[in-house]
Amino acid sequence: MSAAQNRTFRNVDSLWLNVHLATMTPTGPYGRITDGALAIRGDKIAWIGKRAELPADFESRADEVHDGKSCWITPGLVDCHTHLVYAGSRAREFELRLQGASYEDIARQGGGIRSTVAATREADEQSLFSQSSSRLLALMQEGVTTVEIKSGYGLDLETELRMLRVARKLGQNYPVTVVPTYLGAHALPPEYEGRSDEYIDFVCHTVMPEVATQKLAVSVDAFCESIGFTPAQTERVFETAKKLGLALKLHAEQLSDLQGAELAARYGALSAEHLEYVSEEGVKAMAASGTVAVLLPGAFYFLKETRVPPIDHLRRHRVPMALATDCNPGSSPTTSLLLMLNMACTLFGMTPEEALAGVTCNGARALGIQDRIGTLQTGKDADFVIWDISEPAELSYRIGFNPLKQVVRHGKPVSPLAHQ
Repeated sequence: MSAAQNRTFRNVDSLWLNVHLATMTPTGPYGRITDGALAIRGDKIAWIGKRAELPADFESRADEVHDGKSCWITPGLVDCHTHLVYAGSRAREFELRLQGASYEDIARQGGGIRSTVAATREADEQSLFSQSSSRLLALMQEGVTTVEIKSGYGLDLETELRMLRVARKLGQNYPVTVVPTYLGAHALPPEYEGRSDEYIDFVCHTVMPEVATQKLAVSVDAFCESIGFTPAQTERVFETAKKLGLALKLHAEQLSDLQGAELAARYGALSAEHLEYVSEEGVKAMAASGTVAVLLPGAFYFLKETRVPPIDHLRRHRVPMALATDCNPGSSPTTSLLLMLNMACTLFGMTPEEALAGVTCNGARALGIQDRIGTLQTGKDADFVIWDISEPAELSYRIGFNPLKQVVRHGKPVSPLAHQ
């Protein structure tokens, strides 16, 4: 070991030995390091590599030494697309869909997003926090250390701000990083029926500036779809967001191809999400702009869709593919990111390595924080998960099984169960 490496390793807070590491760096399959070691100083990774490369007296230099018992360590999981702050239930709509009603039918009849809007508007901040906490804890129990939370079930000034305050409060009260997104252009509220352009005016000139002033969100999203908002209306949202210094994301091509992916790429959006109907031209545009494809197999499954996102096009053009739960009450009522790994492989044809990248390095990229999290590298946040598995593919292979042994966030072991 060089003198510089020796200085780097001195006085670390904790050391993990007898572990295998799926670093998710582009150094080979999974960025695999067998019989590895990982050292933490403060809230950062101070050293990572093969155990054999450590000096003979390495254990005496760490305040704590942990025996990983041949478990695997991955980066902390990233759920980069959720709507987990909401009130109420839509179990009745689930029954209606099983009887033949489509997602579009329910939405046009005032159900869908609008029914959740009504319940969320009626809920006070404490009620929203309590209901959302249970969903967040379920994600944390499967190794999620970073979660994006969208608003979009208020569609008025007061409730949208309340949702985003609750998202912030969740991040303050639980050992998880919350990345908040303002999704005002999610659906047309009943008071704006037939006046969608006026509603976009309200989003752009009333709500979004207040969100930015109060620093309640770091990004803005919109639902560009036949039952949502037009590309022209979405562009107005994007223009305002850019002026306010907010990053961009977009629900695009879930039910039809409105060329939302091209629009997102043209504005340099962090991500375009869903993408079942994206064209190859849209994929090329995303590749050129570095826009991440966020794929949501939970919604695909729950809505019994048949159009699969064009995985081959995304691979061919080297578009990073992220995965997320899309946790929401109407089209993806799931809080299992591990299940999404299996669904991505079985329904979309992704490989287990692609699936794991989707909830680590590419999930971080979809949020624009890949410099801090998403891979196990020296200098990055010490957010990682210890799994009792024989190989990384087991995380995608098994269904309904959680092999999590320990979560470490910002260098400290945490127990999601302790926060229930």
